[in-house]
Amino acid sequence: MNNNKQSHAGRTHIVGVGTATSPNRYTQTEILALQGIEDEKLRAIYLQGGIETRHLSVEMAAANNLAVGEESQGELLERHRREAVKIGSQAILNCVAEAGARVEDIAYLCCVTSTGFLVPSLSILLSQQLGLVKHCHRADIVGMGCSAGLNGLQSAYNWSARHPGKLGLVVCAEVCSAAYVSDNKIGTAVVNSLFGDGASAIAVKTSSTDEQALPRYPYITQMNSYVLTTQMEAMNFSWQDERSKYSFYLSKEVPYAIGHEVKNALSDLIFSNGLRFSDIDHWVIHSGGKKVLDAICLNLNLPKHAIRHTKSVLRDYGNVSSGSFLFSLQRLAEEGCAAPGDIGVFMTMGPGMSIESALVRW
Repeated sequence: MNNNKQSHAGRTHIVGVGTATSPNRYTQTEILALQGIEDEKLRAIYLQGGIETRHLSVEMAAANNLAVGEESQGELLERHRREAVKIGSQAILNCVAEAGARVEDIAYLCCVTSTGFLVPSLSILLSQQLGLVKHCHRADIVGMGCSAGLNGLQSAYNWSARHPGKLGLVVCAEVCSAAYVSDNKIGTAVVNSLFGDGASAIAVKTSSTDEQALPRYPYITQMNSYVLTTQMEAMNFSWQDERSKYSFYLSKEVPYAIGHEVKNALSDLIFSNGLRFSDIDHWVIHSGGKKVLDAICLNLNLPKHAIRHTKSVLRDYGNVSSGSFLFSLQRLAEEGCAAPGDIGVFMTMGPGMSIESALVRW
């Protein structure tokens, strides 16, 4: 723990976090029944992955579409548009409320998604839905996958540093069930068993004076990127002619590749700030899957308690892609265990293969 007192002026503080999901919550057993999966090997993938429930934007009456794959790519894209606006809007409203602000105060909006391509963009659709001010600065990050929440935060962090006192906001809206395909392949089962639908938002503001921020959330010290280009094909979202749909692929090597590289990915962030791995009090990590989290803990020598919130988010929501780490951050804040002077690391992993990170302090 570091208790050095410093001026708050010029710091970029996290001032609010909000999350939202579809009201349709399914257990893994229910999803297996809806998809008509009876093969024991495939069932084991669903039931042994550390996930109990997921929220999916599929009504029970229409849930057989999960099994027979009746939705066309156009219908899937429309579901992505409709649900991303719905849960994205709610996450923003929840985030702004916690920040003690109003929607009209949002001066910068960065929208992150990988589950559908939209023109006009998601940021325009959300601006219209929420009635954002016409001069709100906007950016859309599309296609960067599960790591993209921290890429969005980097964008907001950079903007906020140039606009002290103004409210910047990032929203991650992922409708992963709008990217499902249906077959009896192991790889498809891995994807369909893992991802859920959800949105999360984070608000930041750079202090223009020496005002004291609320202790619930930290301020951002530094952000870092690490790309392992030898694993370019380990995660990809590509068009399948035989299905006339896009589908997501996850290599079985992903946990091992992330585990092998995670310490290298974080070393510069930690060592350049005069810290050691043992100095980190709080870990907020993307809920990428049970094997991925096991590999991270093993290679960083982290106790299971260090990633308790990440594991509980995986259990309750599955992998909600780019915004997963914000669900974990929210749970850490609700726990109320972070104290002034504590140090934390945010980390997300995604296609490329990329490992994004941020060093934060309370």
